[in-house]
Amino acid sequence: MVFRVPPDGDGRSAYLADLAGLIWPAPAEATLRRGGRDGWVVVPSATRPRLLVPTGSGRAAASAVRHSTEAVGRKAKLVRQGLATAFRLGLGPLVFRDRVAVTGGGLDAYLAEVLGTPTLVSMHIGPARANRKPVLQLLGPDGRALGYAKLGVDPLTRALVDVEAAALRRLAELPLGPVTVAGVLHHGDWHGHALLVQEALPVRLPRAAPAAAEAAERAAMVAVAGCLGVRHRSYAGSSHAARLAEEIDALGGRPEAGRLQTVLKTVADADPTVAFGAWHGDWNGGNSAVLADGRVLVWDWERFTGDVPAGYDALHRVVQTAIGHDGVEPTDAARALIAGAAGTLAPFGQDGRDADLVAVLYLVELATRYLRDRQAEAGARLGHVDAWLLPAVEEHLARRAR
Repeated sequence: MVFRVPPDGDGRSAYLADLAGLIWPAPAEATLRRGGRDGWVVVPSATRPRLLVPTGSGRAAASAVRHSTEAVGRKAKLVRQGLATAFRLGLGPLVFRDRVAVTGGGLDAYLAEVLGTPTLVSMHIGPARANRKPVLQLLGPDGRALGYAKLGVDPLTRALVDVEAAALRRLAELPLGPVTVAGVLHHGDWHGHALLVQEALPVRLPRAAPAAAEAAERAAMVAVAGCLGVRHRSYAGSSHAARLAEEIDALGGRPEAGRLQTVLKTVADADPTVAFGAWHGDWNGGNSAVLADGRVLVWDWERFTGDVPAGYDALHRVVQTAIGHDGVEPTDAARALIAGAAGTLAPFGQDGRDADLVAVLYLVELATRYLRDRQAEAGARLGHVDAWLLPAVEEHLARRAR
């Protein structure tokens, strides 16, 4: 494989080379070149890669663009639609000149065998995160979405892929109300990597109006919280408290760990009565869609867990939307999350008097995850929990103690 791409500001160009080596390992060979009729178009360029679009089928290329990400805002949606139209008309390869050309078979060929039908693949190239991994759209030549494939390529992402496969199988047998999850088409090993292939959800169907979507999404979160049952008990001595304490202890001598231990002890000493249930683990606007018929499509179940305070998903949605969509400064978003916890958690059976402590527990859980996964070292903005999350939590507990 020959890739000579100048590095870009967020490291995606270097990741493009790594990605090509993972998807088309030896004896296959992937090379970067200018122009050509075959291979994958790099959008917008090899120095700023965001998407790999297959050539050879205008319909498939257009579908790859339309299904690549959940566009946020009117401008983003118009840009995406314009790109999709350009590729459908065959103009995309004329505008975007960088190509990944491949000789020999790779994961794309294997996936066609798994599905038993001609399959084209496209890939979104996201920002640096510890859990970043190849995620491939699987498309028919006619543009139909056939499924998605995830490849776990290191200890963290392999574990996440395997957990999601198990979660999807388990969820298929549980009462989920309006929630629709993808079925597992294939789960196994490919070149030493964990591979999960799942069905494509009908994300292109008409969406619900905003007010209806908000209500349906909240009902879906309540259904997920209760899918394994809900129980109320005091927090001190709970299995969740023990598990979270063990995870913080496993962080070792990091200064953030000591601060998290202090926060967790403060909550345990207050000993609120908490409703425990399940959560998706990363419910955000990019992982869900509410259809006009009332169904709530939810994907990316790699963090699904039971025995957590009910309502974690709602808290996660609120803070992630504030930071990622509304542009709220992270510390302010964490403060607002705690302040508004009673309203956010009311549908989940949490005692409003201690809802702020449930929000604190959620933030401790999130911080522990980010530190365990080494998100800061991977370049993730929110991985530096000492700069935003911990100050908000500590300030709140100090005020509460007065």
